[in-house]
Amino acid sequence: MSGTAAAARGKQLSREAMYEIVRNPVITEKATGLSEKGQFVFRVSISATKPEIKAAIEGLFGVSVVAVNTLVQKGKTKRFKGRPGRRSDVKKAFVTLASGQSIDFSTGLS
Repeated sequence: MSGTAAAARGKQLSREAMYEIVRNPVITEKATGLSEKGQFVFRVSISATKPEIKAAIEGLFGVSVVAVNTLVQKGKTKRFKGRPGRRSDVKKAFVTLASGQSIDFSTGLS
């Protein structure tokens, strides 16, 4: 029941909430290879759920999302001027679109 409630809540996102959920696309060699198969990779908010991500992508880009897979990339421990520090954790969403649909990142949002 909670899955359908989250999906219903996700459909009523404001434009600002959509931009808060979807931070930016990931443009790497691997992500570009996946885009040829209908999958696109985005950095998203750590607290975003799959139904919210689906609603945000559909609302921002005007496409039909078939599936959303997520992963949390843990931040690395690095050193800066001899002092230890830690990068922030990052959540990525792998979004699969319906066949025949695509997102063009070079033109901007619709």
